[in-house]
Amino acid sequence: MRATSIGHAGILIDTVDGSIACDPWFLPAFRGSWCVFPRNDQLSPELMERICNPTYLYITHLHADHLDEPWLRQHMSRDTTVLLPGYPTREQERKLRSLGFTNLVRTTDGEELALGPNLTVAIHCETSITDGPGGDSAMVVSDGTGRLVNQNDCRTTNLQALRDHGPVDLHWLQYSGAIWYPMVYEETPERKRVLVDDKVEHQFSRAMRYVEAIGATAVVPSAGPPAFLDPDLFGLNVITGDELSIFPDQRSFLARLEAAGRHGILAIPGTEIAFETGQPADAFAVTHPRPDAEVRAIFDDKARYLADYQRDWAGYLADERASWKAPTPDLLATLQAWWQPILAMAPTLRQAVGDNVVIHCLDDEQPLSIVIDFPAGEVRQFAGEPHGYWFKIDRRLVETVTAERAVDWSDSLFLSARFTAWRAGAFNEFVYNFFKSLSAERMRRTEAEAERKLDPDRGGIADEEIRLGDYVVERTCPHRQADLAVFGMLEGPCTMVCSLHGWRFDLETGACLTAHDRKLKVRRATAEDDAARATSETPG
Repeated sequence: MRATSIGHAGILIDTVDGSIACDPWFLPAFRGSWCVFPRNDQLSPELMERICNPTYLYITHLHADHLDEPWLRQHMSRDTTVLLPGYPTREQERKLRSLGFTNLVRTTDGEELALGPNLTVAIHCETSITDGPGGDSAMVVSDGTGRLVNQNDCRTTNLQALRDHGPVDLHWLQYSGAIWYPMVYEETPERKRVLVDDKVEHQFSRAMRYVEAIGATAVVPSAGPPAFLDPDLFGLNVITGDELSIFPDQRSFLARLEAAGRHGILAIPGTEIAFETGQPADAFAVTHPRPDAEVRAIFDDKARYLADYQRDWAGYLADERASWKAPTPDLLATLQAWWQPILAMAPTLRQAVGDNVVIHCLDDEQPLSIVIDFPAGEVRQFAGEPHGYWFKIDRRLVETVTAERAVDWSDSLFLSARFTAWRAGAFNEFVYNFFKSLSAERMRRTEAEAERKLDPDRGGIADEEIRLGDYVVERTCPHRQADLAVFGMLEGPCTMVCSLHGWRFDLETGACLTAHDRKLKVRRATAEDDAARATSETPG
């Protein structure tokens, strides 16, 4: 087996039965804020030809540093077969079909799928309300000559599941930050230093738990950090180590691996790693696309490297900024018409926020401050009232994501780190869950999850039944008590999936297909159920 780094979380995996291109990301993401580090815009034509024409394409999840829509639309062969994670919702499938892909294979969460005489893949899904209707995923690839785990930035809660397919030779995983916290928050430098160091240590410790659980022969630090080439964000690059940033580069985590007695491999875009099961790590064939001295210079003289990179992309980034929307006279009215009906759907989430959130839309000529009054469910112009949270954002960015009707501002705006923030108290997940759920489809799920978390008794719904196809089932999932009236989805005639965490049940028996210690109360619908359903659906 051979694995070639494409950059960031991207890997081209060559097996005895075909190739798999994973997460090819090339164009700056998140409003031009994130760029691939080290840069991957200078790969050989031969390698680019292979990346653009793989046997299979695997996109782990919907974030723009994994799903590069403009690049896929322009460069990826439509003859490739797309391997879809078995997410309980179809948002990613709809997205890839909209890009022109027609050969799609939907996998089953955690189950091995044979793609050839020797090649199997198993895609493991992680779903949570913070990931939106999709989620994140990791893949295990086996072809008889080697086994690779592509964990990228999937935070699997079952540390053993990826190992259960057999001994792992090569493990690719994230170790670096992928969030705006704490850099954007208004804090003293001294306090921010503490927060940054704590966050980096948490990231490293979490990654090491995955390393120890999977126990691969060798580990490749990947899926970060990004490079920040925009002058306004350049200080987020960790160059000397003194920067107030959670984005250390690969060599920092390689040192942690070495200290723990683990074998790490440095991969830059174009690095090839050939390996076989049973080989010791030092026998893996690692080939970089440039001389070792030039590879070292990327990190030893990082300031110069990033300055050259920045110069080459300055025009692109200028065009990105120029594309942001100018102020419009109806921004407040548009947000009111959009958000107030969504707030009306979410009384539990509103109560969980329990305060005013202010968005200061910054502009030299037409500044505008908007308050989201969560207790009242209102959006209005800010008049100086007390509040527990504020965001300061370039008005053009707010106008842009509003014009796009972006349903996840975490992905479309906040990950850009192009804002500042303040909060009076501790982190409140429900504030950001609102901004990740700006559609009726998403908010329906978010409100149901807020109810589950904040009201364990769920107002008595644990004793209720609901109808799913030809079956009547208990309303709450036996796993984590999710409301199956919201999260329960039919998958074929007699299988149900709880789309909150992806657990699947056989509706004939109630048996859980994901674990052995959960059982769903279920029965076949009767004529009396049909009559009761018809009566309940009669207007009047």
